[in-house]
Amino acid sequence: MGDMDPHIFAVAEEAYKQMARDERNQSIIVSGESGAGKTVSAKYAMRYFATVSGSASEANVEEKVLASNPIMESIGNAKTTRNDNSSRFGKYIEIGFDKRYRILGANMRTYLLEKSRVVFQAEEERNYHIFYQLCASAALPEFKTLRLGNANYFHYTKQGGSPVIDGIDDAKEMVHTRQACTLLGINDSYQMGIFRILAGILHLGNVGFTSRDADSCTIPHKHEPLTIFCDLMGVEYQEMSHWLCHRKLATASETYIKPISKLQAINARDALCKHIYAKLFNWIVDHVNKALHSTIKQHSFIGVLDIYGFETFEINSFEQFCINYANEKLQQQFNMHVFKLEQEEYMKEQIPWTLIDFYDNQPCINLIEAKLGILDLLDEECKMPKGSDDSWAQKLYNTHLKKCALFEKPRMSNKAFIIQHFADKVEYQCEGFLEKNKDTVYEEQIKVLKSSKFKMLSELFQDEGKALSPTSATPSGRTLLSRTAVKPAKAKPGQASKEHKKTVGHQFRNSLHLLMETLNATTPHYVRCIKPNDFKFPFTFDEKRAVQQLRACGVLETIRISAAGFPSRWTYQEFFSRYRVLMKQKDVLSDRKQTCKNLLEKLILNKDKYQFGKTKIFFRAGQVAYLEKIRADKLRVACIRIQKTIRGWLMRKKYLRMRKAAITVQRYVRGYQARCYAKFLRRTRAAIIIQKFQRMYVVRKRYHLMRAATIVLQSLLRGYIARNKYQRMLREHKAIIIQKHVRGWLARVCYHRSLKAIVYLQCCYRRMMAKRELKKLKIEARSVERYKKLNIGMENKIMQLQRKVDEQNKDYKSLLEKLTNLETTYNTETEKLRSDVERLRMSEEQAKNATNRVNTLQEEITKLRKELHQTQSEKKTIEEWADKYKQETEQLVSELKEQNTLLKKEKEELNRRIHDQAKEMTETMEKKLVEETKQLELDLNDERLRYQNLLNEFSRLEERYEDLRDEVNLMVSIPKPGHKRTDSTHSSNESEYTFSSEITETEDLPLRMEEPSEKKAPLDMSLFLKLQKRVTELEQEKQSLQDELDRKEEQALRIKTREEEERPPMRGAELEYESLKRQELESENKKLKNELNELQKALLEKSSPEVTAPGAPAYRVLLDQLTSVSEELEVRKEEVLILRSQLVSQKEAIQPKNTMTDSTILLEDVQKMKDKGEIAQAYIGLKETNRQSLQDYHMLNEDGELWLVYEGLKQTNRLLESQLQSQKKSHDNELEALRGEIQSLKEENNRQQQLLAQNLQLPPEARIEASLQHEITRLTNENLDLMEQLEKQDKTVRKLKKQLKVFAKKIGELEVGQMENISPGQIIDEPIRPVNIPRKEKDFQGMLEYKKDDEPKLVKNLILDLKPRGVAVNLIPGLPAYILFMCVRHADYLNDDQKVRSLLTSTINGIKKVLKKRGDDFETVSFWLSNTCRFLHCLKQYSGEEGFMKHNTPRQNEHCLTNFDLAEYRQVLSDLAIQIYQQLVRVLENILQPMIVSGMLEHETIQGVSGVKPPGLRKRTSSIADEGTYTLDSIIRQLNTFHYVMCQHGMDPELIKQVVKQTFYITGAVTLNNLLLRKDMCSWSKGMQIRYNVSQLEEWLRDKNLMNSGAKETLEPLIQAAQLLQVKKKTDEDAEAICSMCNALTTAQIVKVLNLYTPVNEFEERVSISFIRTIQMRLRDRKDSPQLLMDAKHIFPVTFPFNPSSLALETIQIPASLGLAFISRV
Repeated sequence: MGDMDPHIFAVAEEAYKQMARDERNQSIIVSGESGAGKTVSAKYAMRYFATVSGSASEANVEEKVLASNPIMESIGNAKTTRNDNSSRFGKYIEIGFDKRYRILGANMRTYLLEKSRVVFQAEEERNYHIFYQLCASAALPEFKTLRLGNANYFHYTKQGGSPVIDGIDDAKEMVHTRQACTLLGINDSYQMGIFRILAGILHLGNVGFTSRDADSCTIPHKHEPLTIFCDLMGVEYQEMSHWLCHRKLATASETYIKPISKLQAINARDALCKHIYAKLFNWIVDHVNKALHSTIKQHSFIGVLDIYGFETFEINSFEQFCINYANEKLQQQFNMHVFKLEQEEYMKEQIPWTLIDFYDNQPCINLIEAKLGILDLLDEECKMPKGSDDSWAQKLYNTHLKKCALFEKPRMSNKAFIIQHFADKVEYQCEGFLEKNKDTVYEEQIKVLKSSKFKMLSELFQDEGKALSPTSATPSGRTLLSRTAVKPAKAKPGQASKEHKKTVGHQFRNSLHLLMETLNATTPHYVRCIKPNDFKFPFTFDEKRAVQQLRACGVLETIRISAAGFPSRWTYQEFFSRYRVLMKQKDVLSDRKQTCKNLLEKLILNKDKYQFGKTKIFFRAGQVAYLEKIRADKLRVACIRIQKTIRGWLMRKKYLRMRKAAITVQRYVRGYQARCYAKFLRRTRAAIIIQKFQRMYVVRKRYHLMRAATIVLQSLLRGYIARNKYQRMLREHKAIIIQKHVRGWLARVCYHRSLKAIVYLQCCYRRMMAKRELKKLKIEARSVERYKKLNIGMENKIMQLQRKVDEQNKDYKSLLEKLTNLETTYNTETEKLRSDVERLRMSEEQAKNATNRVNTLQEEITKLRKELHQTQSEKKTIEEWADKYKQETEQLVSELKEQNTLLKKEKEELNRRIHDQAKEMTETMEKKLVEETKQLELDLNDERLRYQNLLNEFSRLEERYEDLRDEVNLMVSIPKPGHKRTDSTHSSNESEYTFSSEITETEDLPLRMEEPSEKKAPLDMSLFLKLQKRVTELEQEKQSLQDELDRKEEQALRIKTREEEERPPMRGAELEYESLKRQELESENKKLKNELNELQKALLEKSSPEVTAPGAPAYRVLLDQLTSVSEELEVRKEEVLILRSQLVSQKEAIQPKNTMTDSTILLEDVQKMKDKGEIAQAYIGLKETNRQSLQDYHMLNEDGELWLVYEGLKQTNRLLESQLQSQKKSHDNELEALRGEIQSLKEENNRQQQLLAQNLQLPPEARIEASLQHEITRLTNENLDLMEQLEKQDKTVRKLKKQLKVFAKKIGELEVGQMENISPGQIIDEPIRPVNIPRKEKDFQGMLEYKKDDEPKLVKNLILDLKPRGVAVNLIPGLPAYILFMCVRHADYLNDDQKVRSLLTSTINGIKKVLKKRGDDFETVSFWLSNTCRFLHCLKQYSGEEGFMKHNTPRQNEHCLTNFDLAEYRQVLSDLAIQIYQQLVRVLENILQPMIVSGMLEHETIQGVSGVKPPGLRKRTSSIADEGTYTLDSIIRQLNTFHYVMCQHGMDPELIKQVVKQTFYITGAVTLNNLLLRKDMCSWSKGMQIRYNVSQLEEWLRDKNLMNSGAKETLEPLIQAAQLLQVKKKTDEDAEAICSMCNALTTAQIVKVLNLYTPVNEFEERVSISFIRTIQMRLRDRKDSPQLLMDAKHIFPVTFPFNPSSLALETIQIPASLGLAFISRV
């Protein structure tokens, strides 16, 4: 057939042969202008495949494939001015074949449906055929309900004025269409539904509108077309008529309903019709694909592309632009395949060749789709609020005119542009481009259709993601590429809204890119259809027009290349394999290239007929056919010889078989005669035996009857005796029980009587003893000793007050020095800024405020003076007691100094010793702890790895158990004669309940696993029990390790405390006294320090320079007051210290002498003694305790004076403390306010200085502008502050209004109560004022409420049917996890444990089902891993445990769970997350496995490094050579895809690091294993290549901030292997360097690499055997694994660090796209 003239069958035969021979997918691209015959050519190609290949099953798939043509032509073809059957959409049909190349099924993809034809047709054109077929068949009985008529009756079918095509009967075509639908499985009910929707579109087109005014319109009452439409569609007439004349506008706060004009209503009606037709078109395509789909996996396919041709009309709009853009892409693909790739391969193979020029349309494609191209500018203009066609045209002129040679502007128009396409110049009108690109449909009309009672119509609009193709909502253009037939994955919930926002041009560009990827992945075959004339005349050929089409589509250049080039080519290996039969054994050489050359020289004498390239042999046209003929002749001769031999062998076999049969017949006849005689003998013997047994049977039967009668009599007699005995024993037993209960009751009554008497006696005795004890306590309370014990605390209080006064004096001195320093600095600063500050207006007001502040401070000082006088009066009473002991203290000062020096020396020595001991102990303990923690971490990782491996095995066994259970259920249900349908939710609930019982209630596990023994196999149960036992053992080991760690820490703490206790004890009395004194002084010091700071800052910062100057009168007055107060405090401090020391000595004299000497105190109190005075006071107290006697104490307190002093001091202290606290609070508040004002003044001052400096440098005019600008900014800032204040006031007003309403309501209730007491005659009618009732703002609690019956629906919509891509793109990360947790919170709030358990169990089962169904999809596994971890974190964060609540806000702490502890479910979720992570790793491994070897080893990232292959090595081909080799860029792009998907799903950063680490480990392990197994890869150049590839991977880690993930360390063995290939390998120093460098490689791996090392060029040398032995000797002591290859299947143990969420639960909104309307926020 290839020798015939060009024919479609020849092209189809070539594609079929290449598919069978090369085992590659094929494509037939049918192209040409409109009306050239593309559709017919595609049908003939499909008819050829259906005839030649046949069907692989009995379903007649080839008939179904051919039957799809009438359906698609009726709904997608129409009459145009150029073609009576023009395809108004593109289609790509993939015909699938099995391994025997028989048709399995087919799949259809559609492109760019012209929806505008539904509502508008040009002159002499028609709508789609299906409408005219319906009108022609209106008289049929089944179509009566559609109320159809003639085509001229409907507006949508009469616009073209040509409803009939010559030679076509639409009624007969309707019959063919319905037969094709029936053949493809579309039953009669669905067919009538399709016709019903199409009839509704026709009736809707006849709906008319009447204008009420310029901006509104109406539909007449009971309008007949609309009534028919509503009846057919099953929608409400009122709603449809309302939304056809109105639209809804939504703003930020409210929603408006706006009427639309008549023109807008007509456009909206047309848009709705186009939208319905597009939905119906996609639905029919999906059902056709389902009918053509095969369950058997296809081996290969042939695609037939029938797409629209190049179009140019008088008026070209957006539709023609998209069509011609698609033809440009197809022409570019043709050029790439035929011209560019052909000539580039000639040049690559270094064949003598002269380049042929051809038209390259890449500039035209760049003009359309490149950055800032026509489509980009169109999308940008569509996003503009006031974008228009005119502004877009001007942008095109400014961007491309005179810059691109292919873009022109018409001379007489400013609203058009010209593009030079590959076929011709086309002028496009800009009018309507923006509207068609935006493509909107009113949402309210869609909602009305969704609520339809018509099941099929609601099915079309039920799920926008299912029914909509990516560009289904294009009312003014055409439907773009529908990929649903290729990838059956449904569109994601929530994604339809986003896709609806995409422009038509953007979606069409993506569709073309996907089509080009499909075509480039196959071997293309081209069918160029040539149109003979433009007038649809038969037998008329326009030569010029045909040559123009041939030149435009590149056929002439193809002929030139084919004539001068080499269309056929073979690689040397393929040629050798194909034509090996033409060679003799002696002709076969080791060099394949030379062998092929020798063969061709013998077979083809003319050397010009072929050329030898570097890797391939090229043949001119016809030479391969000649070689095939020679090969076929050779095979035919061999076949004849084989047939001759086989036939002789068959005849010999036939003779031997006949001879053997004759012998067998003789044998069987003789045997039959012998068997007859034997049978006679057996019958005679059998008769005798039968007689014997018959007689024996009669006798035995008689015996058995007698024996049975005897046994019956015996049993009756024995039963009667036994019953009598049982009755007697039963009566005796009951009598004994009655006696037992009576005797027990009598004993208990006696016991209770005696017990009651004993208790009464005990109560009386204890009451008497308590009264005696009460008398003793009353006597003690009146004694003096009681008051002495109470006075001990007050003496300590007096001592504390005295210490506070000392500290205040010291601080006061330091503050005076700071005050003088601040005065000097302040004076210098004020002198510098005074000249600038005087210009400002605000300085005077601030000075006035400062003076007012000084006045207030002076008043406060007067108050303090009064309080000081009061303290002086109280001090005089204490002075009388202090004078007695003043002389003794002076004598003890000298002794105290000597003791002080000794104490200092001892203290320093002790400090040094303690510091050294502590340092040594901390170092040793830290080392021990570090070592132990490292060991425990290693053990923990090992246990975690074992646990996760067991978990993985458990999940595998669980899946196997489920599969076995399904098989058993299936086997049980097969034998039943009838089929009983059960609810699917019931079965799913049962499975979920069984899962929850297995997971949560572990105590009842053995019992529950024994009950369903009919369903489970015993092997699974035993394995499950073993696994659970192992898990419990691992948990016990983990707990023991944790206990051991705690025990080690406790031992360390004990050692530390023991060392501290062994320190030499200090003097207890001194340290106790000094610690008490230090604490009191510190607290008092802080109070006074704050007061002094406030006074100083108020004087320094707020006062004006005149007031706060050192010579000012106010300043002098304040200084005098401060000095006087300080002097008074000094005197008071000394006196109170003396008095307090005496009181302490008196107290110590009362107590035993060993109370303070035996006590031990801490070293820190001794170190905190500041000066000699404190140590002196301590020593005085110690000495007084040893010297004072009881007599002195009694003499001191003989008149009760000490008690009076104590009471007075206590009252004064309380008063002082309360006053100081109140003053401190007021001063703190004032100080904060003053600091804020000072900071604002400083900032304003600095800003004014900067502005002044800038203004001085500017010219006068610029100064004015700058000042104005500054003033404007200042005013705007003030306005913003005022707005904030106004908002605060509004909030307060709202609160007050709410309170007012509450009070008004209470008053109204009171008035109502009073009005009830008033008579009706007293009521006066008053006018009722209208009250505005505002909406109450609802406060959400972060919970979601749902009904128990809606739980399966919740799991289905949120887990089973959820698509990750739509959620990741449109919604917040982890939204499903948050929604599930909020539902759990509500169940916890209701305290419904059954609801919590059921929801959690259903969630876990749903996630498992999704992963089992789509476990090979990376996005799905990553999405649910992220959501499972987020759900686990939420359960931890809101569990109420303190460890997880550290990072919560107060509002989040209120949302914690209150009733249930879900720790067990957290463990189950953690196990589930581990399983998902392991599945994610397996998906990663499956995706990366084909890329690693090709990208990391075989592909030359650095060109020219590898050089020539080593001699003697066989050529290695990649396993994916047929599909194109992968590069390092492919791996990096895949890694980018993985990282982007995980980040988009909101996965935890620590988890992403673990995934990346595992991915890099797989990459390094697979690369190293292949390196160790391939000799051709072990060279210096390949080592350099590997180093470069690893550096690129490290660069990727740096770009993603993943260097600290540990991924780089996993590549260390591969890096060392590459270094080993590059280092010198000769001397002992080199061996030492290799041993120290390759610490990550095992000895076997190092030796293997050295053995495989092969030099590539003459400068390298092979590694010597002695060097390898040297390496082995040096590494013999290394303890490593003898395994050569790395374990590429190893999975690191995964951890899930706690990552709390800052998202507030009450702010989460549930999008409507999730279909969770049955859930309400609480």
